Amino acid sequence: MSVYDDFKKTFWGPTVAWKRLFTKPVTIKVPQVYREAAERYRGFHVNDWDKCSGCGTCAKICPTDAIKMVPVDITVDIGKKAQRPAIDYGRCSFCGMCVDICTTGSLNMTREYIHISDDPDSFFFLPDETGIHHDSQPIGYSRDENSELLDLERVEMEELSGEERVQSFIEFVKGFSKEQAIAEAARCVDCELCIDACPAKMDIPRYIESVFKNDTKKGVEWIYRTNPLPSVCGRVCTHKCETVCSIGNRGEPVAIRWLKRYLMDQEKTEDVIRYAKEQEIVRKGSGRVAIIGSGPAGLSAAYYLSLMGYSVTVYESKEHAGGVMRYGIPRYRLPDEALDADLEVIEALGVKIECGKTVGKDVTIEHLHEKFDAVFLGTGFMKGRSTGVKGADSEGVLMAMPLLESIRDYLRGDSSKKPEVPESLVVIGGGNVAMDVARSVARLQKMEGMPIDVKVTCLESSDEMPADLEEIVEGREEGIKFFPSRGPKEVCLKGGKVFGLSTIACTAVFDKDGRFNPRFDESDESMIEGKMIVEAIGQAPDYDYLPESIREKIQFVRGRILVNEKGQTDLPWLFAGGDIVNGPDIIHGVADGHKAAVGIDEYLSKGVK
Repeated sequence: MSVYDDFKKTFWGPTVAWKRLFTKPVTIKVPQVYREAAERYRGFHVNDWDKCSGCGTCAKICPTDAIKMVPVDITVDIGKKAQRPAIDYGRCSFCGMCVDICTTGSLNMTREYIHISDDPDSFFFLPDETGIHHDSQPIGYSRDENSELLDLERVEMEELSGEERVQSFIEFVKGFSKEQAIAEAARCVDCELCIDACPAKMDIPRYIESVFKNDTKKGVEWIYRTNPLPSVCGRVCTHKCETVCSIGNRGEPVAIRWLKRYLMDQEKTEDVIRYAKEQEIVRKGSGRVAIIGSGPAGLSAAYYLSLMGYSVTVYESKEHAGGVMRYGIPRYRLPDEALDADLEVIEALGVKIECGKTVGKDVTIEHLHEKFDAVFLGTGFMKGRSTGVKGADSEGVLMAMPLLESIRDYLRGDSSKKPEVPESLVVIGGGNVAMDVARSVARLQKMEGMPIDVKVTCLESSDEMPADLEEIVEGREEGIKFFPSRGPKEVCLKGGKVFGLSTIACTAVFDKDGRFNPRFDESDESMIEGKMIVEAIGQAPDYDYLPESIREKIQFVRGRILVNEKGQTDLPWLFAGGDIVNGPDIIHGVADGHKAAVGIDEYLSKGVK
């Protein structure tokens, strides 16, 4: 090409478009003429408020800061927030990342793209299921498998198989490795819904973040701000937090409990003691506090009161401290070493624990009132309930808690308390205590060289059993047989010895108002054979240590002590928490102990005994 040709092309180039001078242009008259958008068009948002949990994950990921979580006037359940995402379409780039990461699948984008308004505020919009113009619009962009941003599956953690774990009482959950823990922590979206569901209000996202950053020291410090029994709770907490985990809406919830255990397993006890002593406290108190019972509530109250500067003495009737954690929970779930680690921290703060001291027998509560400035009741539910059916008072019928206690003592080396190991066992009850009994006896049978013959029967159907699902699944893997929807009718004896339980079909456990009111079909009767029967239908408090002069001055509601929001009874010097206030639950007991410690501090700071 010559220089002339290049000049000619450059000079005459614009004239090429003249041929289109009189061509009719394509014009869309908005909004009179509407062109249908493509199926995957990224238009205005819609949000199903019934699905949305208010987690705020969409706002955190938005690259243009176009989404704000705003409070809305709605009633929500625990584990959800009364807030919904509002979108600033002046900022929105319509990238769709908010839809891709939505933990509930409530947020989508429609094919609607036209909005004309003189009101600039109308472009800041709080979407619901009706969209920006409150009419039905077809869905455009929504998340698919190629745009999924969440890791919905838990990191698999090593544990013994059913055949292996039933051979002994060794803790069968191995725990996370560092790499596994970091990978599991990476699944957390920091929505904080777990905090609301936790009775102790633990700052769970912060210690999970510490796992992700491989800063175990910081993680332990975060834990000890709200929970002085982390080695215990890292194994046997009821983990209500996981039931509301936003990841669990579409996948498996983050393994919050196991991450807590991971952190505690990484740090030496002497270092943990130092972290605990460094906790911030509001004030330094002075005075003496007596605590009755060394269960979760009592130990929690002792920990926080000690940090506040009070002299604390715990009275425990058993040989060892820990209450149900020591004597009720099987060793394969909670080894003594984990509980001892938590106790060592609490005692290092100056808490004195006197074991083998029974209040009401060795020392009276009136004496404690004279000697101490305040008293906290943290006694548990160690007294069993009976079905009361015919034959329930027979020699071969046992209560769950005494049996579990004798098993724990035997495994500690006390051969004098070796429990009888039956050839066959029937457990009545469908809760976690029933599963503890069944799985413990199955292990004893195996250790004695017997075939496993353990059966569990309960009023509830398989889907309604109150025991944790993992307990039921693991029990089946260990050879335990289940007979759900059956009610006990009579303990059957032969030659004065138990040989089985006669049962009838249970057609309903609760009435239409949700009250416990089981109904039975008497015509559907069957026998469940077993040479020992254990009743595990619930526990009750034992208030024998409380004299009548005190009982008549405090209130009871359905067998539980009534307290105010600070754990204080009608007697100003007397506080209570744990099982006898809110029922059996370790993490709730921890929370009760913390609240009561604050209440006791406020009471004593007024200088009133």
